Amino acid sequence: MVKKEAAKKTVSVEQIGSPIRRPAVQRATLIGLGLNKMHRVSVLEDTPSVRGMIRAVQHLVRVVDEK
Repeated sequence: MVKKEAAKKTVSVEQIGSPIRRPAVQRATLIGLGLNKMHRVSVLEDTPSVRGMIRAVQHLVRVVDEK
C-alpha cells in the first residue's frame, strides 16, 4: 500500500524591518526563517512552529502569500 503525500501548505514571508538595535533573540528568529537582508522573501512550510516564529517578529516581517 502506497501513501499519497498531501500537498504541503507553504507561506511566503518578506523581511520589511531591520534587525539593527533589536534583541538577539529576534535576530536569531529572522535567521531561522531564512531572512537576513531587507526585502528578501523566504518560502517556508506552514507549521505551528513557523507561525510562532512569524508572530515573534511580526513587526519585522510581512506574510506575502499563503498557499
